[in-house]
Amino acid sequence: MFGRTSLIARISRASMVLVIAGAVAACGLPRSGPVKNELFDASVTELGDAYIVPVNDAVAQQTVLRDQLGFSSNFLGAGTVSPDAIRPGDTLGLTIWENVVEGLLARGGAAASVIDEVQVDSAGFIFVPYAGRIMAAGNTPEALRGIITRQLETQTPDPQVSVRRIAGDGATVTVVGNVNGQGVYTIERPTRTLSSMIARAGGVNAEFADYEQVLVRVIRQGQMGTIWLTDLYSNPELDIALRGGDRIVIEQDPRSFIALGATRGQTRVRFDSQDLTALEALAQVGGLDPNLADPTGVFILRDENEEVARRVLGRPELQGEQRVVYILDLTQPTGLFVAEDFLVKDSDTLYVTEAPIARWNKTVSLLLGAVVQPAANIETLTSN
Repeated sequence: MFGRTSLIARISRASMVLVIAGAVAACGLPRSGPVKNELFDASVTELGDAYIVPVNDAVAQQTVLRDQLGFSSNFLGAGTVSPDAIRPGDTLGLTIWENVVEGLLARGGAAASVIDEVQVDSAGFIFVPYAGRIMAAGNTPEALRGIITRQLETQTPDPQVSVRRIAGDGATVTVVGNVNGQGVYTIERPTRTLSSMIARAGGVNAEFADYEQVLVRVIRQGQMGTIWLTDLYSNPELDIALRGGDRIVIEQDPRSFIALGATRGQTRVRFDSQDLTALEALAQVGGLDPNLADPTGVFILRDENEEVARRVLGRPELQGEQRVVYILDLTQPTGLFVAEDFLVKDSDTLYVTEAPIARWNKTVSLLLGAVVQPAANIETLTSN
């Protein structure tokens, strides 16, 4: 009886193994994404729509294409403005003395003629009787005084002119973003450059103590220049002069990549440095999962720039962005060095495939878990 029972149990276990193995083969194991062979099947050579490129030292160098940040000559060539410069919209007050009893403007024995509330029009001009239409914007009150005096002295002897600003704050800039004091600030003598205005606004928020993460954008009359805050502080020639109407935006580096597959963290990750290498990107997500990852299957999926794609693939006829899958093999003698040289770009996807042994372990665990308990139940039934 015992031998018959044992035989039935063995037959039942064997049958269960065959049934479950067939189910596993038919349905597939749970996994975090495609395996290496499936990614290779997406290759253009396999009638797919992506180019598969193993990364070596040459490829790492050919794919370098840094964002061109900086200011154009229009920004760099602008000199500092006087904080006293008159702007459109300002309201001025004029007083004119004439060295005659009956002057052009002063009548009835008055010593002077006072012209209050002369507004600078949108084009920057004012109108002064007998002097005509005069460009006021961009001049200081002292410079405008000289212009008006020269215009009048051909018509009245030795005119004396006084110009004062009655209303208007002069040139202002707007500072927004990750600064301690967002607002509209007047360009004054101590704040005529970009760095001094950022300081006037209270500096960058404390959460951005690492200045490598901070970008500074200046928007001026439809043009924009962008630099890293660290570059602004380390290169005095980039500390541009401000102009009225400038908009200064301080923001965190917006670039990010996505980490998927057999890593310790699957998420969207912000860059933590200006140049982020593949090795640093792996470190940011905690490295490879030691129980799952295949170190020969570290993939970078990217919509590659046309210029770089032509260079890397040796295909000068390519047009537009190209889907490229870069492969890093960390088990090669120089694999870690290559990963340290290969730069990750904004919107890249970092994907690590599972190792074959990990899939085998999943299969064994699934089979054992599904077989041991039913077999135990069968033996219990047969023994009764």
